[in-house]
Amino acid sequence: MTAVIESEEHKALRSAVAALGKRYGRDYLTRTVADGKPPTELWTEAGKLGYLGVNLPEEHGGGGGGITELSIVLEELGASGSPLLMLIVSPAICGTVISRFGTETQKRQWLPGLADGTRLMAFGITEPDAGSNSHRITTTARRDGVDWLLTGRKVFISGVDIADAVLIVGRTEDARTGRLKPCLFIVPTDADGFQKRPIDMELNAAEKQFELVLDDVRLPADALVGDEDAGLLQLFAGLNPERIMTAAFAIGMGRYALAKAVEYARDRTVWKTPIGAHQAIAHPLAQAHIDLELARLMMQKAAHLYDTGDDIGAGEAANMAKYAAGEACVKAVDQAVHTLGGNGLTREFGLASLITAARVSRIAPVSREMILNYVSHQTLGLPKSY
Repeated sequence: MTAVIESEEHKALRSAVAALGKRYGRDYLTRTVADGKPPTELWTEAGKLGYLGVNLPEEHGGGGGGITELSIVLEELGASGSPLLMLIVSPAICGTVISRFGTETQKRQWLPGLADGTRLMAFGITEPDAGSNSHRITTTARRDGVDWLLTGRKVFISGVDIADAVLIVGRTEDARTGRLKPCLFIVPTDADGFQKRPIDMELNAAEKQFELVLDDVRLPADALVGDEDAGLLQLFAGLNPERIMTAAFAIGMGRYALAKAVEYARDRTVWKTPIGAHQAIAHPLAQAHIDLELARLMMQKAAHLYDTGDDIGAGEAANMAKYAAGEACVKAVDQAVHTLGGNGLTREFGLASLITAARVSRIAPVSREMILNYVSHQTLGLPKSY
């Protein structure tokens, strides 16, 4: 049974992270974006306080918790206006995969730095022609003696410029069947043959997006993470936390926008009455709050299932949580901007930039349509059209 009432420890974590986020706030993130810099100061302080690695094993410098705790960290930073996108990528995806499937050497080499924020790892799965179909990934790894040679392209890879390495999803040939199977490789960003090109995004964010070209990147045998024959299991060990954390990102953003709108609706007076007294303003904001709370419940369920080892149950719940949070976030941001009217489009109130950012939670890391496909096929048992 999933506990729907947070423990005192979780409440304390939420309160402490909220206090950190409040000290930085939306103005800090806006300045870093304007300067073209990553949010290094917030990342560093969050790492020193132990928040970045709450999900990683204690023996490797983490907090010994799970995705439940890490989602609280991201949600509260988002609610303060300073979400850290790389929390989804570095500790949640890469840290989880390495802690579950990495060798002892890989764990010692990477987990302490990922936990305290001194090292950072990006994640590379998306390709130009594969889209959401991971079976069409064309990045391939072939053996060359004891080494691997990795060749391919990746797109929309976050934070490569600030990462020490990228956890790349490639494919290797199965010796028995000849078919290609997914495998995960740790690729240093300074490796020969590794090229990155920034993608010119209309969306302004602190973390940049990159296209990667891997041209016969030579990797040692120990760059492979986990068992060569267990690629899908290892891949989804990272993708479920990614969906849960994306839900946390969206819920935090939605909460921030809603709080701004509620504050404005209380204070803004027209004809001697606060506009929040009018049901045309109050009811949509109440609906936005309800939707965000419901999405959080599903996120908490997904995190609980994942942390207790139910990968199959977590897969379904994580997809549902990501879907619900994306929808709730977009509606909350839209209603917040609408509540402020013209002020909602000014830099002073900082909501207009969220209109584009909120759409990301519907698109990445998997579109809402693909989630509906998943639920219709996997949950409802309906036939596929593809």
